[in-house]
Amino acid sequence: MSGQDYLYINAIRKKKIERTPIWIMRQAGRYLPEYQAVRDKYDFITVCKTPELATEVTLQPIRRFGFDAAILFSDILVIPEALGQKLEFMENHGPKLSPQILNEKDVNRLSIEGLEEKLSYVADAVRLIRSGLDNRTPLIGFSGSPFTLATYMIEGKPTRNFKHIKTMMYKEPQRLIRLLQLLTEAVSRYLLMQINAGAQAIQIFDTWGGILPPHLYNQYSGRFMKQIVERLKISSVPITLFSKGGIELLWQLKDSNADMLGVDWMTDLADARQTVGGFAALQGNLDPTVLYGSKEIIKKEVENILQVFGRQSGHVFNLGHGILPDIPVDNVQFLVDTVREMSTKIHS
Repeated sequence: MSGQDYLYINAIRKKKIERTPIWIMRQAGRYLPEYQAVRDKYDFITVCKTPELATEVTLQPIRRFGFDAAILFSDILVIPEALGQKLEFMENHGPKLSPQILNEKDVNRLSIEGLEEKLSYVADAVRLIRSGLDNRTPLIGFSGSPFTLATYMIEGKPTRNFKHIKTMMYKEPQRLIRLLQLLTEAVSRYLLMQINAGAQAIQIFDTWGGILPPHLYNQYSGRFMKQIVERLKISSVPITLFSKGGIELLWQLKDSNADMLGVDWMTDLADARQTVGGFAALQGNLDPTVLYGSKEIIKKEVENILQVFGRQSGHVFNLGHGILPDIPVDNVQFLVDTVREMSTKIHS
């Protein structure tokens, strides 16, 4: 299958399609027993940094469900590590980056030199995954947004109140801007490396953009993602921006020149289509917790989403955020089957 024939890419390009494509965020992960078997032998960072293992877990959900796109197995925090922070994953506590980036000296310690060489294991994984997919399924590369990466780098660990990044934003904004500029360069180079290695689409995850007041969103997040999109436009790969935080953020990203915008589950998809459908394709937006529900409920929620676009192209079915680790595998299979069966009828 050539890249021109991928259902996922054709939907983004708003070409005629026979059904709605589906993949789900975090589709290679803890809800899969085959992934758990790999993790029983290797820690998370080892899986990320070993191309053969990253390839295996990337391919697992494709083998099981036949999703219409694969996404590189990695972590957004490999960039801060490559810039000079120490990255650890604490059992049951999530990632830890040290030292925190809190002052001018901390920012000065970061270095973009040799970025591609330090992250070459990611490029190696992309090449191996492409070989394993054998042109049957497109591969999505990804990164965190500059603001999301800065949030982790400044806070050092998961947080609820975002004290440190917001203190810097309101007290020393130019320091934060300088860090965001550095990260914009790093993310651009990192994603171009993935594209050169064979990634056929790109997604940028702006997980924490929604913590910003709307009037500051573009200043600290949106404009930096827009700069990255422009840098990546030297290639022809479609680019998706996913900013978690509601329809206001979609409105602010409609001039981003991205090919597709991700929609979280807190946003009405019909409203999103009316707001930005003329500017970009849309991806989403099933509430991940629906997959705890009955098959009847799953089917009803799928129908609600598919009816927004009807026979029109320009929609990729996905969750409104990542799949949760204890979701029943059978419900994921039912979701995939339902989207395919229902959308095939709609598009015919």
